[in-house]
Order: sequence, then structure tokens, then C-alpha cells
Amino acid sequence: MTDALYVPDGDQFVSTSLTRGPWSPHSQHGGPPSALLIRAAEQLAGDHTMMARATIEILCPIPVSNLEVEARTIRPGRKVQMIESTLIADGSEIARLTSLHLRQNDEFETPPPLHDVAPPPPPTEGTNVDAFNLGYESFVNDALEVRYLGRPANEPGPSKAWTRLRVPLVAGEDTSPTQRVAVAADCGNGISFEIPFDSHLFVNPDLTIYLHRPPVGEWVLIDSVTDLGPGVGLAQSALFDVDGPIGRSLQALYVDRRDTLVGHWSATNDP
Repeated sequence: MTDALYVPDGDQFVSTSLTRGPWSPHSQHGGPPSALLIRAAEQLAGDHTMMARATIEILCPIPVSNLEVEARTIRPGRKVQMIESTLIADGSEIARLTSLHLRQNDEFETPPPLHDVAPPPPPTEGTNVDAFNLGYESFVNDALEVRYLGRPANEPGPSKAWTRLRVPLVAGEDTSPTQRVAVAADCGNGISFEIPFDSHLFVNPDLTIYLHRPPVGEWVLIDSVTDLGPGVGLAQSALFDVDGPIGRSLQALYVDRRDTLVGHWSATNDP
């Protein structure tokens, strides 16, 4: 098994088989490229800032191939910055991130919350399972450790799960806690599925993450629920680290039967 999601090669990142998603072996899971876009934004934002919001738009299925990442500041400032980063394959933009970075004030005394927030059970109390029976090396089964709390993994409905990357995002680098949040947040629709995976698709073309404090550590818990409409849906997740709540995430969902869409999804740029 490869020991990273991406391997740097000059100005490019070579996507390994560990980035492959559940809908096709030719397309990536949304988590790894989202984290790669956040990595570029974090590097540009600099020290003493925190990513308070990130919105990732997946413009087409992301191929398991060589990728480039570009980032620029679109709103400079000492207290508030906005950064845009783009993911490029074969000269075409395939995903985009807009992120909001706020200056941290380490001298500010954070007051205790006025609402009750029960701490989640620790990762040691979760049940470790494989997410999908895909028949090929993939992100959710081989690069991500998933430990469910409460509901079994094969039962539909709202669910909670601790997640932890088994490999680095980029070979030879430490993966930041915020990058780990991105790969976890993109799994909300998967752990809270409402319809069977073997007969339906519930693909998220976007992901928005809000954080109210810097995450810490390797483990990220997602407490997720999915609501479905006529061919569309919304997955919502409360996000935690081992110290408690850190924020929330949202995913819009395109929903259809697998037998009407899966070939089209994997073969073209129009999902």
C-alpha cells in the first residue's frame, strides 16, 4: 500500500490509489482534494491566523492523476483574509476553494459556553469497520480509520464516527489538524446515508466547513444527519476533536440511482 495520498513531483502532486472514491475507481473521494486545497490556503495565510470557513466546490469528477494547486489572496488584511485556491488537472480547473482566515488573539480569555455540550465518547469506544465493499484500494477503506459510535455502519440513518488518517496527506509532510477536518467532513453523507449505497448515488458537489476554534490532534468526530428531497439532499455534521466541539459542515447532495448514472459519472466531466 502507498504511504501517502499524494506524492509531490515538482509543481505537481501525484494522486495515489488511496485517493479513490466510492463512486468509481477512476475518480477521487472529495476529502483528499479538499484537504489539498486547504493546505495551499494555510500556507498562504501564514502564522497567527485560523481558517474560520472553507467552501469547496467540486466542478467535475476529480481524476486519479497528476494535479496542480494554485492559491491567491483575494482579500488581504491584518485581521481578516480571504484566500482562493484552485485544483488543476491537464490544464483545466476541476475544484475550487474559498476560505476565510481570521487573526487569532491568544490573549483573549474565552468564556465558558452558555449551552450544554456533552463531550463525545473517546475513539477507543468506537467500533472499527470497513466503510464499503468496493473491490479496490480506496480512501475510505485503506487510508481512513473509521470508528462508529452507536449505530452499526451498515444501518441507514444519523450516525457518529471518529475518523483518523492512516497516512499523510502529502508524502514527507505532517498533515495539519485542519486538513484532517476536511477529509472527515467530506464523509458526513457516507456515515449518515439514508438510501442503499449499492443501488443509489448521493454525491456531494460541494463542502462547507465552519470552525470556531483551531482543531487539535489526529482524531476528528463527525456527528451527521442526511435529509433527502426530490433528487437532492443535504448532509449536516457537527465536528469534534478529542477536546470537544470545533464546528460544523454542510454538503449539498445530488441523488440518483446508480444504474442510471455511475457510468456517466466516471467517464465524463458532467456529473
